[in-house]
Amino acid sequence: MKIEKSYHYNKIEEAIRFLDTNFKEQPSLDDVANHVHLSPFHFQKLFKEWVGISPKKYLQYLSSNFAKKLLYNKQNTLFNTAYKTGLSGTSRLHDLFINIEGMTPAEYKNGGKKLIIKYSFAESPFGNLIVASSSKGICYMAFVEDKEIGFLDLKKEFPNAQYEQVLDKIQQDALFIFQNDWSKLNEIKLHLKGSDFQLKVWEALLQIPQGNLSTYGEIAKQIKKPKASRAVGTAIGKNPIAFLIPCHRVIQTSGHFGGYRWNPIRKKVIIGWEMAKTTQF
Repeated sequence: MKIEKSYHYNKIEEAIRFLDTNFKEQPSLDDVANHVHLSPFHFQKLFKEWVGISPKKYLQYLSSNFAKKLLYNKQNTLFNTAYKTGLSGTSRLHDLFINIEGMTPAEYKNGGKKLIIKYSFAESPFGNLIVASSSKGICYMAFVEDKEIGFLDLKKEFPNAQYEQVLDKIQQDALFIFQNDWSKLNEIKLHLKGSDFQLKVWEALLQIPQGNLSTYGEIAKQIKKPKASRAVGTAIGKNPIAFLIPCHRVIQTSGHFGGYRWNPIRKKVIIGWEMAKTTQF
């Protein structure tokens, strides 16, 4: 089953890369299906299961033109209308004010010495991931292609910590999000290692509603550092908690989606999946 899911994700990743590269040619369903060596029927079904919308809708809602229209419409600026959107159902992520607790200066400096970190591996709609927690909350979440490499990356974040491979309640509450179970959101806490500036940026990311996008410049204004767009980008790139802290919702002012620590193609998939959850077709 795990091999099959990995195979399906790879097919969707390949399809999105093809669509992104050949967008101006408006490839048909048959074109894309042939490219990934699947029948049109099977590909259409698989794409909807993973991304939440059809390939045609994906092109419509993830194209640069859509992003630019969203960004440059002065009557519909993202942050000014973020809390007036009236999103319902599973789009309540913006209502979540996750309790952020920064590590003490001593913890930050000594790389997590005396810190006990529990970690486990899990599946998500966007690939496998590693999630880790301290006694205070989630301290790390990342998409991984290889478990061993994923664990080594975790250890780089906290080189002096003690590690136990075990799934605890803190991790379970966070992972419920991927099952569309939002009942545990108010129980999620984050235990983060970062500077004051980084913590402010990551907290601002939590205020972007699901199904919406923002820019580095808008985040800079949000934290009252309007000239710090580049520094904001650097802080976003250091985000240690994938998906839960939604750095995938930040794109360039030009409308280009930009990079993503865990694969730019995955970023597009997540955005499409979230838009499908909050858009009536």
